[in-house]
Amino acid sequence: MILDLSDDAVLRELWTVQRLAYAVEAELIGFDGIPPLHESLEDLRACGETFFGLYDEEGLTGAVSYLLDGSTVDICRLVVHPRAHRRGIASKLLDALPDGPQTVSTGTKNEPALRLYRKRGFVETGQDMIAPGVTITRLVKP
Repeated sequence: MILDLSDDAVLRELWTVQRLAYAVEAELIGFDGIPPLHESLEDLRACGETFFGLYDEEGLTGAVSYLLDGSTVDICRLVVHPRAHRRGIASKLLDALPDGPQTVSTGTKNEPALRLYRKRGFVETGQDMIAPGVTITRLVKP
C-alpha cells in the first residue's frame, strides 16, 4: 500500500519505524550518522520519495521508498520494524517496487541487508567512504 505522508498519523508511524530500523543498522555498522536516523518529521514529509508500507495487527511493519531515474528504480530506504524481523517483510516490500533496473546502497557492515540484496540478484558495484572507517556498498540489479 502506498503511504500518504500528508497524513500526520501515517507520517509519525513511518518516522518511528524508520528510527527503530536505522538504529539497528547504526549498531551493525558502528555509525550513528545515518541521515534518516536524524531526520525530522517535516524533512521526511518533504523527501519527495514514493513509499510503500506493510501493516500487521500491531501497525506498520516496514516500508520501502524509491525515486525513479528514467527507468531505474533508486531504492532510497528499506526499513523493517525490529519486532517484524525475519518475517519476509523486506522481500515483500521489494516485490512492490516498479519493474526495471534497481539501485541501492547499504552499510558495508550490514550483512543482513547485503545478504538480502545478493539473494535478490543485486551485484556490488563499489563502495564509498562516508566517515572515517565507515563505508557504504552500492549495488545494482539489472
